[in-house]
Amino acid sequence: MYPFLRMARVMALARRQPELGLFDTHVSQLICWPWDLDPWVELNNGRTLTLYDLGRLPLARRTGVERVLRERGWGLTVAGSSTRYRKRVTMFMRLTMRTRCLGWDHRFLYMEQSMWRGEDCASQVLIRSAVISKAGIVPPRELARAMGVAEEGPELPGWVKAWTEAEAQRPWPPAR
Repeated sequence: MYPFLRMARVMALARRQPELGLFDTHVSQLICWPWDLDPWVELNNGRTLTLYDLGRLPLARRTGVERVLRERGWGLTVAGSSTRYRKRVTMFMRLTMRTRCLGWDHRFLYMEQSMWRGEDCASQVLIRSAVISKAGIVPPRELARAMGVAEEGPELPGWVKAWTEAEAQRPWPPAR
């Protein structure tokens, strides 16, 4: 089940936190609860992606993205992701999550998120998001314009460009 109560909590906290610039990092704290575990008693890989939602949503609120989306009747959806898992996360571990926008291209926004236990990074995800409307995908430059920032974002890091190029070569729809 989706963690709606956790989402309400992080959004309430974000409402009381200072605003962030579009490329600033939102830092949040979380705990791995028993219902986040898989049969091997560690954080479930699917739940990891769900918990990363709890970093992106407050970032959207604190940067003003959420307000612009609501005003325009737009939404934000995940259009792709690539996750690295490096350290086990077990029950009751406390983690620090870092979430930031890296930039955009002609179609998508790119965000980097990571979960840390002290100095150790447990996982990192690259999220490709699309701004959507009833008419389809909204070019990110329109979101930037609505937010009053430069329509051309910063150059994406090389590793993000390489991932997008690899994704472009992947067949769609996949073979049956």
